[in-house]
Amino acid sequence: MEWLYILMPIAGVKIFWPGLVILGVGVGIIGGFFGMGGAWMVTPGLNILGFPMAFAIGTDIAHMAGKSLIATMRHGKFGNVDYKLGVIMIVGTVGGFEVGAQMVMWLERLGSVDKVVRYIYLILLFLIAWMVFHDVNKRRMKEKAAKAAGQEVDALATGIEWHKTLHKIKIPPMVHLHVAGIYCSAWLPILVSFLTGWLAGILGIGGGLIRMPALIYLLGCPTHVAVGTDLFEVMISGLYGAASFTFKGRTELVAAIVMLCGASIGAQVGTVATKYIKGYGIRIAFGLAVVGCAVSIAMKMLGSAYKELYKAMDIASTVLILGLVASMSIYIAVKMVQGAKAELAAKKAAN
Repeated sequence: MEWLYILMPIAGVKIFWPGLVILGVGVGIIGGFFGMGGAWMVTPGLNILGFPMAFAIGTDIAHMAGKSLIATMRHGKFGNVDYKLGVIMIVGTVGGFEVGAQMVMWLERLGSVDKVVRYIYLILLFLIAWMVFHDVNKRRMKEKAAKAAGQEVDALATGIEWHKTLHKIKIPPMVHLHVAGIYCSAWLPILVSFLTGWLAGILGIGGGLIRMPALIYLLGCPTHVAVGTDLFEVMISGLYGAASFTFKGRTELVAAIVMLCGASIGAQVGTVATKYIKGYGIRIAFGLAVVGCAVSIAMKMLGSAYKELYKAMDIASTVLILGLVASMSIYIAVKMVQGAKAELAAKKAAN
């Protein structure tokens, strides 16, 4: 079975190349659908496949930059991108990313990068999963209360409404973001982008894992606008991050190219799917994916802590992360096809 493995010349490790293909295509679909580069799955996925963590971070960022460019262009055609908001957030994103990347190099010199990054990932994933499902639950409670009163809940209303409190902060300059339908202090998106950029630099992600929920819950963006605008930000931070990590010698270009070929196709599918799956359908699927990714990282950490479980946990975590990417991709693709068929049938009936 030697032909199933390919040598990565820069990282100096042999990698199961079909795993790279699955990650590329699957995360292309998932990233285009959720509005993020998908690095929250790819970085731990590459690490599970055998890349040292620093190389997993740099390689994923390089592949993510190209894929996000394709997905952003597609979302722009659907009117899902608030470019004004994206441009305002660039300053904070780039500054925060560089701070995070320098911290990764410092942790690598201390020999602690793998352990620290995995723990941060695990905590962050569980916090985000809690936030998503807490929001979904509160939204359902609102719907039940409205139904009992013979009313309907606003389609754009959310369960968690932290953004309403933050919008009361009127520190100038104030900005009106027309596509997102938001009027707030410019310092709010700048602060959010700095914090998400900082975490992105540490974790090797475009920031979408944190930024997409932040755009919804802290800024108050509608879900589909948060998806498109976040991809625009992922593209910017990805291009900058790819240059930064390549300069530091931590990018495996062979693996990045293999994944990008599949991701460029998958991103088209995922982006079109957002046309047919809106609002809370996206959030619930996102929450389930986050939980699965967190479990796979926990299994990898368990195997590292108990050497007798290492082989079993290594295989199980690999199967879980690849299975998660494949199953979520299939679900999104099927929903896209069903939605497209329903749209065509409606057009025929109208004619």
